[in-house]
Amino acid sequence: VQLQASGGGLVQAGGSLRLSCAASGGILDFDDLGWYRQVLGRERELRAIIRRGGSSIYAFSVKDRFTISRDSAKNSVYLQMNSLEPEDTAVYYCRARIGEAVYWGQGTQVTVSS
Repeated sequence: VQLQASGGGLVQAGGSLRLSCAASGGILDFDDLGWYRQVLGRERELRAIIRRGGSSIYAFSVKDRFTISRDSAKNSVYLQMNSLEPEDTAVYYCRARIGEAVYWGQGTQVTVSS
């Protein structure tokens, strides 16, 4: 399984970005797909997950600002990030899980300036 993340960049506070993650296989084969972030020196933190059945969960700090979605025809999962804050600055990773097997994409940098 290969995951290719894209869409990061530099944005001002209050702005928006849309991250994309393209999977090498059918995304409905995965138990769930998610987005995590990592700040230097800290562990990766969950931002959002979408389960095979379509339900999603969000970290509390993003639940009213971020939206995770998927397009099975494009084998892709997305993270729409609105009302970005400087605290959202991090490297963002997409992750896919099948049972106990976990796959990570390369990170994409998101920088939010104040």
